Amino acid sequence: MSLSGHAAERTRVECVEASVRLLDTTLLRPTTFAASAGEWWSVTGPNGSGKSTLLRVLAGRASPSEGTCRVLGRPVGSSDPSHRREIASLVDSVPVASDMTLREQLGMVAASWSGNTPAAAEDAVRLAGELRLTHLLDRFPHELSSGQLQLFLMSLVLVRPGQVVILDEPERHLDSDHVKNLADILQQRCRQGATIIMASHDSTLIDTADRRLELNYG
Repeated sequence: MSLSGHAAERTRVECVEASVRLLDTTLLRPTTFAASAGEWWSVTGPNGSGKSTLLRVLAGRASPSEGTCRVLGRPVGSSDPSHRREIASLVDSVPVASDMTLREQLGMVAASWSGNTPAAAEDAVRLAGELRLTHLLDRFPHELSSGQLQLFLMSLVLVRPGQVVILDEPERHLDSDHVKNLADILQQRCRQGATIIMASHDSTLIDTADRRLELNYG
């Protein structure tokens, strides 16, 4: 199963009967879906149903045992720099530098992916403001609360110009007000054309998404 013509141009993420097994354990049952440009998909299901496994496959951190997954028209895990540039993910732990401030790290990531330009730096500071991190930019990661650190990790992902954004429980450690603010930011990212694939247990984020993919136990 594959898409062609105009549909293929708009399709950003496509899985066809993709499954993951580890020895005799099924981590992800056969899963099929296709996400288009500008769509926000919420992946839901009980713990152990394969949500994180699916996201790790889409982010190129794992491979399907059977079936296929393609992101931006290429098999998952492509090492091509131009392909990796378009995929931003918060799935596994994002490394942070203990001896650099939030401002320095956010600016470095922005420059790495968008060029060392005033516009990239301005976009990074603007994003920090949207995530309510402006007053924390000159702090170090160890000086943050768990919720503030989660927002900082989100900033490192969202400052990238990725067409596809993959998020595993972005609501971790956030209170309801910050979750609502994050939902607004992600919704705006979709309006700008990004495709978001997100696993979540939070009703605010799930209800804001355009589509839902419900997974069952393997």
